[in-house]
Amino acid sequence: MTDADIHLLVADDHPVVRAGLRAVLETEPGLQVVAEAATAEEAVARAAAGDIDVVLMDLQFGRGMNGAEATAAITARPGAPRVLIVTTYDSDADTLPAIEAGAIGYLLKDAPPEDLAAAVRTAAQGRTTLAPAVADRLMSRLRAPATALTRRETDVLVLVAEGLSNRAVAQRLHLTEGTVKSHLARIYAKLGVDSRTAAVATAANLGLIRR
Repeated sequence: MTDADIHLLVADDHPVVRAGLRAVLETEPGLQVVAEAATAEEAVARAAAGDIDVVLMDLQFGRGMNGAEATAAITARPGAPRVLIVTTYDSDADTLPAIEAGAIGYLLKDAPPEDLAAAVRTAAQGRTTLAPAVADRLMSRLRAPATALTRRETDVLVLVAEGLSNRAVAQRLHLTEGTVKSHLARIYAKLGVDSRTAAVATAANLGLIRR
């Protein structure tokens, strides 16, 4: 390892995934995996040590903090490492919170090894890399903002997709039941549907929420 190497932290709750990412990255000149984390909390703590340049962050860690929350905690500190999301999820409900939290890039786990290495180097330089599917949907949101679901509308629809009632959604998001109904009305209008079931199905087909 040299001072010029890019020092990496791999954060994923699956040991096999961490081992696979390490194996791919360490075949690349100038890339060194110096630490691994099995939980988001562990990733936040390890990233604060000051010797990490780029964190490769999954989004789902089971219980506790998720990847977007960990990204926000990491990037909030002065001189923080860059965070590159590496996950299997590409819905708006996943990508938007991560990007808003400060992730500099977003890649899917099925990306070719050379794309992963390039994304790490790009992140280390402070530039953005987005998986093509993610970039396409972000562009679509920019082109047609009136029909794009807001972050709160997406939050509501994700919970509706889990089978929660309006009252339960309101309690989970600390909203009134009337506000939830208003969000649903706007969701129906934007998606061109007239029921909760149709809204969930359409949103999943469009990649707005996870299937």
